[in-house]
Formats: sequence, structure tokens, C-alpha cells
Amino acid sequence: MTDLSAFAITQKWPAQHPERLQLYSLPTPNGVKVSICLEEMGLAYEPHLVRFDANEQLSPEFLSLNPNNKIPAILDPNGPAGQPICLFESGAILLYLADKTGQFIAQEAAARYETIQWLMFQMGGVGPMFGQLGFFHKLAGKDYADKRPRDRYAAEVKRLLGVLDQRLTGRKWIMGDGYSIADIATFPWLNTLTGFYDAGDLVGITSFPQVLRALDAFKARPAVTRGLAIPAR
Repeated sequence: MTDLSAFAITQKWPAQHPERLQLYSLPTPNGVKVSICLEEMGLAYEPHLVRFDANEQLSPEFLSLNPNNKIPAILDPNGPAGQPICLFESGAILLYLADKTGQFIAQEAAARYETIQWLMFQMGGVGPMFGQLGFFHKLAGKDYADKRPRDRYAAEVKRLLGVLDQRLTGRKWIMGDGYSIADIATFPWLNTLTGFYDAGDLVGITSFPQVLRALDAFKARPAVTRGLAIPAR
């Protein structure tokens, strides 16, 4: 039987199935990237809810896995060479899972790097900018009288949507006909922008028909439906 007792995080979140990949997360845009990816790949995994309302992300056990105190993070007992591996940062986890399974990333070098390029586009642009807009439009920042910060991020989100809409013109997915980790990384943020953040009208989302078309296709995938609710709150 797999023994994960050497990993401090399992003291707070015991593994009922230690032979499976362990996921420590929340159903947020960054968190569901990994649960959706795992559902799409059909990998056996055990999800654990990290409660930010209880500051569990600041616990010594969680920090032993991710010193940056953010979700998601994973502990894979069957990592490279059969040895356990711990990873944080959603983009790094998606890339690891794609390489582990040989799914959702091109094997040919040029297309592989192009996929990584669009993954980085999400990590460096879509996620941070959409998140800031959400803060100033939906969350605590909405009460600020000065709307210049909100409008600054709204303008940048519109620019990013334009880049993505152009990329999707004539393509089913970001990389073409093939669904990839670039899509798995990007569309949870688009789903949150138009859903939880309720910012579709603010950014003129109907002006980006290719984005909306691909978002609808993404949400229609059964693995996405499942992954969006994992871990259960």
C-alpha cells in the first residue's frame, strides 16, 4: 500500500486513497483548471477542500506543499521514475499532467511550444487581469467611489478578449481542432467573467462571438461540468 505519511500535508488532509493523485484545491477559476483536467484525462485522484475562510492555506501542513499559500496544489504518489512529486501553480500542474498522460498537448515540438505559449498567455494575462476586474466590479473593490481602477482593468480585459477572439476565428479551440491545456486553463476564467463576476456587459462580451462560441462548447463538455464543482464546498 502506498505510504504518504512522510508528507506533512496528509496530516491535515488524510489520504483515503493514497495510491491516487491528491488534489488540494477550491472550485475557483484556478482551482477548477486542475479538476477539469483530471476529469478529462480520466486519472484517479482524491480531492481535498482547502478552506480559505478558515485560513487553511496558511497552515503549516499546506505550506509544506506550497510555500506560496495558493491553490491548487497536488501530490502525485506516482511521479517521474515512480517517485512522489509535489507541485503548485496551476499552469505547471497542467503541463505536468499533459506530459504524464500524453494528452491535451502536442507531441511535435513546434506545436508543443505554441500550446505552452497560449498557456502562458492565460497565466500572465487572462487570469491576473480578469481577477482584478472581478475584484473591482463584483467583490470588495466595487464599493470604491473611484471607478478608474475598474475601468483600467475592464479596458485590458477587452483587449485580451480581442486577442483571444481573433485567435479563435477559424479554429474550434485555441490550438485548432484539438482541445488542449490552453483551453482548460483559459475557459474557466471566461466562465467566471461572464458568470460569477457578472462582467459580460461591462466588457461588451457580445462583441467577441468566437470567444462565446468556444466558451459554450467548453461548458458543454461532461468533464467540465463535473470539474467545475470539485472539490465540493
